[in-house]
Order: sequence, then structure tokens, then C-alpha cells
Amino acid sequence: MELTSLLIFAGALLVAAGSPGPSIAALVARVISKGFRDVFPFLAAMWIGEAIWLSMAVFGLAFVAQSFHLAFVVIKWAGVAYLAYLAWKMWFAPVDVRDGAMPREDSPARLFMTGMAVTLGNPKIMMFYLALLPTIIDLGKVSLVGWAELTLTMAAVLIAIDLTWVLAASQARRLLKSSRAMKIANRISASTMAGAAAAIAAR
Repeated sequence: MELTSLLIFAGALLVAAGSPGPSIAALVARVISKGFRDVFPFLAAMWIGEAIWLSMAVFGLAFVAQSFHLAFVVIKWAGVAYLAYLAWKMWFAPVDVRDGAMPREDSPARLFMTGMAVTLGNPKIMMFYLALLPTIIDLGKVSLVGWAELTLTMAAVLIAIDLTWVLAASQARRLLKSSRAMKIANRISASTMAGAAAAIAAR
């Protein structure tokens, strides 16, 4: 693909993905509540989920999203339910943490499935790839190599954005030393996570 097309795509994705939405809210809330070490399965699922939407748009499979609308609705509400569950857990999470010990982590599989549900069920992401992307790139002329170039560009942009949010949330977490501060952080994280669930549910 032409470099100009890739740069236009990267710029549009930077604006769309960089603006805080349900996925970013869930990511930041998770890092502030439990740290960054166990968040990578969630991140991987977010990136893979966006790659799925990109592939569907490039290969002309937008009709799949329409034909299997019920499946995506189920995925959306599964993601909403799990985000609400995580918000409940964060709200009541223990704050008496000693010697750097962290509360019990969720399994990588659970985090991966949550990230996938949040990404595949997020209308903002779906609309970017299935509605906005065709106005940016002539998808009819995208070859297999072009798809690979778009996917790599997408991955580079998303990794940069998401790791920046992770770093910022991790730095904020380090400032929270007391039990009172941890309790406040947990409550804020829980509210943010619940807000992310509500944002997805309302769309």
C-alpha cells in the first residue's frame, strides 16, 4: 500500500483509539486496581479483537456482522456483565495489602475473554472499521500484502496508545500507598469499570 494511505489510516486510528472509551476505561481501571503485570492477556485480546474487525472490513465481510447480529449482541452483553462483575469485585476489594502482595489475580483466560468481549462488543470499534474505514481506504484495492501492512500499522498504533495508558495508570497506582488511598482508588476504579459497562450497554 501507499505510505500516504497507511499514514492516513494510522492518524484516524490514533484519534479514534486514543480518545478514552469503554475499552480504555476498563484497561485503566484494571491497572489501577491490580497493577500492570496481569493485564497483558486483556491487552492481547483487545489487539486481536481489533484485528478481527479490520480483517472483516478488508475482506468484505461486513455482511457477517449484520447476518450474525445476534451473536455480536450476545458478546456485547457478556462483556457488559463481566465488566459489571469486575466493578463489584473492585468496590469490595481488600485494601490491607502487605509486603507488596496483591489481591488474587483473575486467570489469564478470563482476562483474555473479557478483553475480547469488550472489543468485539464495542460499537465504537465496530463502526470505525466497518463504516469509517471504507471512507479512508479503498478496500476494494487492498491486497493480502496491503491487509498485512494495515494490520501491522494498526498493531503499532494500538500498542503505543494502550501501553501509554498502562504506564500512566501504573504511575498513578504507585502514588497510592495507604489503605485509605487504595480504598479510594478501588472505588474510583470500580466506578470507572461500571461506567465502561454502562457505556457499552447504552450503545
